[in-house]
Amino acid sequence: MDATDGKILMQLQRNAKQNTKEIAAKVGLSVTPTYERIRKLEQQKIIRSYVALVDRTKIGKELIAYCQVTLSKQQKKLADNFKKEIMLLPDIMECHQVSGNFDYLLKIAVNDIAGFHEFINEKLSIIDGISTIHSSFVLDSVKDSTAFNV
Repeated sequence: MDATDGKILMQLQRNAKQNTKEIAAKVGLSVTPTYERIRKLEQQKIIRSYVALVDRTKIGKELIAYCQVTLSKQQKKLADNFKKEIMLLPDIMECHQVSGNFDYLLKIAVNDIAGFHEFINEKLSIIDGISTIHSSFVLDSVKDSTAFNV
């Protein structure tokens, strides 16, 4: 990957609906090499997919919570089960295994505090092996980006 590929990626992250001609003009290439570079980035799985970013408040997802989850034991079986169960819960937007005072950091999007209460009590806390869950609620998003600086 070179600097031109980085420029192409930045353009696609800003607006993936741009056509190849528009991207080519912005990165200083003709259409065919731009198209070939995009295809190469897709084939190398540098570009994983194209998505629509949705305004969560307009679809009723008013509450974002981050949950710090600690497992009761550091066992592969427990961790594998936890990961499998997390994949089945669509309210979890992100799940990261982390170092430090807890094992996983979850980003959860729900409609309201009642929805969060139901999620914790009926979905998350029933997963075998969870020792503790600490939750924090987003009051205001100062920066909310999906683009990586390339």
